[in-house]
Amino acid sequence: MADVLSQNEIDSLLSALSTGELESNEIGKDEEQHKVKLYDFRSPQKFSKEHIRTLELIHDNYARILSNYLTGQTRQNVKVKIETVEQIAYEEFIHSVQNPTIMTIFKMPPLTGNIIFETNPQFSLQVIDILLGGKGDRKVQTKEFTDIDINIMKQITNGMIGNLKLAWASIVEVEPEIEAVETNPGVNQTMAPNDPVALITFSVEMNKRSTFINMCIPYLSIEKILDKLVVQYAFRNDDESLMAESREKIEKGINKVDVEVIAELGHTSITVDDFLRLTVGDVIKLDAKSSSPIKVYVGNEECYYAKPGTTGKNMGVIILDITDKEVDEYEQ
Repeated sequence: MADVLSQNEIDSLLSALSTGELESNEIGKDEEQHKVKLYDFRSPQKFSKEHIRTLELIHDNYARILSNYLTGQTRQNVKVKIETVEQIAYEEFIHSVQNPTIMTIFKMPPLTGNIIFETNPQFSLQVIDILLGGKGDRKVQTKEFTDIDINIMKQITNGMIGNLKLAWASIVEVEPEIEAVETNPGVNQTMAPNDPVALITFSVEMNKRSTFINMCIPYLSIEKILDKLVVQYAFRNDDESLMAESREKIEKGINKVDVEVIAELGHTSITVDDFLRLTVGDVIKLDAKSSSPIKVYVGNEECYYAKPGTTGKNMGVIILDITDKEVDEYEQ
């Protein structure tokens, strides 16, 4: 509560205003500095900007995966692109969905709760038309979905939702499981109206027509993995683990490769006549001294300097140095 002014303070203040020593607009400056930011308790902001950004990165990759999947299923050139990622209340999402529509409710352990995948009627009826032999270019009129329509879309959405496993692999290993398919959004009461959700909207361009797909992820579903939805840590840790795993696989693959190793004692030149006269016990003089290091080749590349000798009953060489400076620098 503000301090109560005495009569003398009030008189001084009025005197300062009348003489121009104090401007009236300066009185409220302190109050403006302490303005309270409005907060709507009906739609609390649970998702931070980092969480939204990470969800956008995950599902941007998912959009590319969906493009390939739908192109293969429909034999049409399909382009899927992420449009928006925003936090809204579940009630807002339900009121924005057309009726009828195809709403697939699924779980994605280790995420908790139900997630909603909604394909609007324009998209669903276009896909159904193509799969039943049409070209998908007919004018779509909203109608009730038959059991055949629902079964066809259930197979398509099952594959679409299954591809979430690939998109989320960089964050956490998920196992999508379809729970139910609804056509009336009003009967779906899986969440409270004011529950915060992340609404991810995709645009689908197929046969020169653009339609939309929505995914609704409740905050409660990802609350336990929020620490992994921070871009600089989640993707960095994943990159390091992937690099270590790739390095290990490469090393294992290389270890199995057989390479030819040749130790070259030296060079000499003889005539064909001398070569034909060679017999057991003859000595061929080389251009290198016995005390000089010899060259060792791996494949066709000169790699080491070595000293010849014996190891047990076998002949061998002792590596003295690396001749390939690029290899030396790489190993350092």
